[in-house]
Amino acid sequence: MKTMLWASTLVAGVAAAAWGQNCAGTATGRVPLNDLGPGLYLGQFQGGLYPGGSNQPPTAHAAEGVARALAIAPLNAAGQPSASGKYVMVSVGMSNTTQEFCSQGSGEPCDPWTFMGRAANADGTDRAHLVIVNGARGGQAASAWDQPTDPEYDRVRDQVLAPRGLTEAQVQIGWVKQANPGPSASLPAANADAYQLTAQLGNIARAMKVRYPNLKIVFLSSRIYAGYATTALNPEPHAYEGGFAAKWVIEAQIAQMAGGPIDPRAGDLNHGTVAPWLAWGPYLWADGLTPRSDGLTWACNQFASDGTHPAPGPTGARSRVGQLLHEFFSTSPFSTPWFLAGAAGCYPNCDGSIAPPAINVADFSCFLQQYAAGRTYANCDGSAGSPMLNVSDFGCFLQRYATGCP
Repeated sequence: MKTMLWASTLVAGVAAAAWGQNCAGTATGRVPLNDLGPGLYLGQFQGGLYPGGSNQPPTAHAAEGVARALAIAPLNAAGQPSASGKYVMVSVGMSNTTQEFCSQGSGEPCDPWTFMGRAANADGTDRAHLVIVNGARGGQAASAWDQPTDPEYDRVRDQVLAPRGLTEAQVQIGWVKQANPGPSASLPAANADAYQLTAQLGNIARAMKVRYPNLKIVFLSSRIYAGYATTALNPEPHAYEGGFAAKWVIEAQIAQMAGGPIDPRAGDLNHGTVAPWLAWGPYLWADGLTPRSDGLTWACNQFASDGTHPAPGPTGARSRVGQLLHEFFSTSPFSTPWFLAGAAGCYPNCDGSIAPPAINVADFSCFLQQYAAGRTYANCDGSAGSPMLNVSDFGCFLQRYATGCP
């Protein structure tokens, strides 16, 4: 069977209540991608989440992402615009994905410390139009999702969407976190698992677009730290190197849409035809107890007994990832227009007014043009100086004006 059910290892690792046993593995010496920047891993693989060692997407890619976020609107079951319709966000992935997104067993009610649990209880979530569903399931690694005919998509359609009166035509946003069990080759080997995962992530993007024809945006995240792992399920350096797979798929789309050739490994990722627009969700890897530049660390007692799966509860890694996911979707310019209630209709236009029509991609382009021409525009804190406006400022604007229109 094509689907790789490594459930026996998964259940054994998570069912045990004990903490991770390899608690001596507090660091590997690897630098998180967002801190590596233009530096090189193994002397040849550049860091940063986006091209050139940057942690911000290029302007054209960012503008496309904002346009798509603003274009997400309620649809009826047939995928047609409807004021009484819904738009759906779905997760795709394996055990870690479902444990962090909703629950161990994939079903609802979701644990309160997970992303879905937090979103359900947060005041700002758009409950009138947005429906978040958990498609991820334990044991369903990358090969279980890389073709549109894979049974997992049928399961999501029949067991996750349909019982809620939803259809595949209403899915417009995805979060993908994937890995492979038992990797055997690390970078820079020609058969490194990171290269295989890159190809699979490209296939998953295309498969999701087939199953969800109105899919506009897919966010990618990679594994959390695996230095405490006690099994060969997905240890270091593979958890770390999975971040390169996500990075390379996103960069392949950026390069292709800028006029470059189709990446031979990631495949065709034209977001106007066969794929959704791709970007990073929260980047989750940190080197154990070595603080990342933003302070993120991973302690042994945040993991289950196998040192690979996140532990449950408000102090476990499931809670920390749930928090990071919620913070990301509550602040990113690529998510706030559809994630936060009222965000699309309340925003200062480029001339500074606060009036209809709602903010659109033309306003975003206007901001960027002002800076390109050497003009200034108030940053989110009200200043008009350096650094120049970036996507973080745009997300901050959307968040500020989502409620109250000050």
